[in-house]
Amino acid sequence: MPWAAHSYIIAFSDEIGHFEYCNAVVQFGNRTQAGGNDAALDGDDVFCFPASASLLVQISGCLGGDDDFDGVPYQNTGPGSFTNKGLDLQFHWRPILFTSPLFIDSTSGTLQNYDRVAFENDLPRIESTCNRSTGVGCVNPPVSGSFYPFFTTRGGKGSCTWQLGRANNPGPKDTFGGSSTAEYWGFSS
Repeated sequence: MPWAAHSYIIAFSDEIGHFEYCNAVVQFGNRTQAGGNDAALDGDDVFCFPASASLLVQISGCLGGDDDFDGVPYQNTGPGSFTNKGLDLQFHWRPILFTSPLFIDSTSGTLQNYDRVAFENDLPRIESTCNRSTGVGCVNPPVSGSFYPFFTTRGGKGSCTWQLGRANNPGPKDTFGGSSTAEYWGFSS
């Protein structure tokens, strides 16, 4: 896939950073009043719509790229943000969950988990301050964000469920270092 940031055969991908809250929109277009984590209007506040145009949840927002990483996904506001799991479940959405792919072992004929995993993000591709060749200016989490999501696992007998969010997600079995900086130890270009 020449258009993709990554090219694995078996993979899970999630994309964030295409929505920001706003407090006021005149019809459709640019917002007229900042909202959420935005202190002021900025260049990525485009393709905005009023709450009346929202189908499921009545909230106004902008669908441009969150180039300055000040939107909700990059703040400490999602699943696993609080160390108190009861409060976390009360105030935050649930983490994205998915199970590991399995393969049929050629010797035993049974389903098996893969024994290795790799983590990759595309921060070098989307950070305006990052030099993709040298790594200078590449940071994790991004400068304006207080957080960048990472994977943890939870599971029981013979199963592995992955979750995307923070280290305090419910029932973590492995946090892979407990931060995006630890998990995504290298940058890809």
